[in-house]
Amino acid sequence: METKKLIKIAICVIVAALVLFFGIEFLKGINLFKSANYYYASYTDVDGLNIAAPVTLNGFKIGQVRDIQYEYDNPGHVRVELSLDKKLKVPKGSHAMIESDLLGTAAVVLKFSESKEYYEIGSTIEGSNASGIMDAVGDDLMPSVASILPKIDSLITSVNQLVSNPALAASIERIDRITANIEATTVSLNKMVKSSSPAFENVNKITDNLNTVSGDLTEFSTQLKALPIDQTMQNVENATGEIKTLTGKLNSPDSSLGLLLNDKSLYNRLDGAAGSLDSLLIDVKKNPKRYISIKLF
Repeated sequence: METKKLIKIAICVIVAALVLFFGIEFLKGINLFKSANYYYASYTDVDGLNIAAPVTLNGFKIGQVRDIQYEYDNPGHVRVELSLDKKLKVPKGSHAMIESDLLGTAAVVLKFSESKEYYEIGSTIEGSNASGIMDAVGDDLMPSVASILPKIDSLITSVNQLVSNPALAASIERIDRITANIEATTVSLNKMVKSSSPAFENVNKITDNLNTVSGDLTEFSTQLKALPIDQTMQNVENATGEIKTLTGKLNSPDSSLGLLLNDKSLYNRLDGAAGSLDSLLIDVKKNPKRYISIKLF
């Protein structure tokens, strides 16, 4: 019974150890159940590179870093074990370049050559380091910065001279006085605007009245347009023609009115007849019996 217990305990320990081993490898990102080919690369600097870091080709992940060890027999170099896809063949003359991103995380990037010969499994691929962003900044910008520094120094000197110049302080004082005057002017304008508010109200009223009159004029113009002006003008023209005809008849000696107006002898005879008739009426009034006889039976 004790032997069986010991065997069970041993089996449990072995299973736990295997689970622990495979669990650690899984957490590292290493798949022990996937077949792969192993290659090696040697570097002088592996800053930012960690186990399970991706190995890419043309931007596609084709493997990962399996192990990183210092080469004690080759001081100054670090040996990196690369686990690559089993179907992948690496041409001779290829490079395994370490590149870092902005966050400092490194990855291995394979740069294939055009050779038709391939490395054997377990061979060492030539390793190299890509220039980082800071290296590029140092190489490209530092010379420019070095050339700018003397100009910055002279600029700072000029600024110091300008600041220490008494004229600058006087100018600032004048600007302060001008600002104070502007503020006082603004206050005066505000008071003036407040005092002129009734006038603005009257102007608004006048404007409203003008708008009303304009509206009335517009309405009157509309009504005027609606009147039958053409027909009225035609009637006026007809009346003018008739008046001209009447005037022509009055001026013509062939008509009765024309004779009355133009023939003086006829006028004189009519005037004489009117005078005789008037005399007769007067005499009738004075002597009615002479003209009216009344007989009584």
